[in-house]
Amino acid sequence: MDNLKRVIVDFKKLTPEVLKLLVDKYPDGYDDQNIISFKNAQGERIEAVEVTTEDTKYLVKISAKLEKTMANYDEDDYEDFDDNDPDAIPDIEIAEEDEDNDDD
Repeated sequence: MDNLKRVIVDFKKLTPEVLKLLVDKYPDGYDDQNIISFKNAQGERIEAVEVTTEDTKYLVKISAKLEKTMANYDEDDYEDFDDNDPDAIPDIEIAEEDEDNDDD
């Protein structure tokens, strides 16, 4: 069994390091086979994708904002930020029609 620290990450807490790991691991996006489902402490069903560093396993919650940010990723956008700075990833607007397609 691995001794990795496990961290659940919401889009609001996403860092450039974790975003880069996601884009590297899922360059064409993720699909149903990559999604891990679990219930949180409040009994809510959570869907996430997994990426791993040397010492940490991240479960990144899936959202329309995550998909759009991954699709538009450019490493140069984050060169002025620390790898672990959650403020580096801007909150993006999702059009209502994009949200309607989430359940496809």
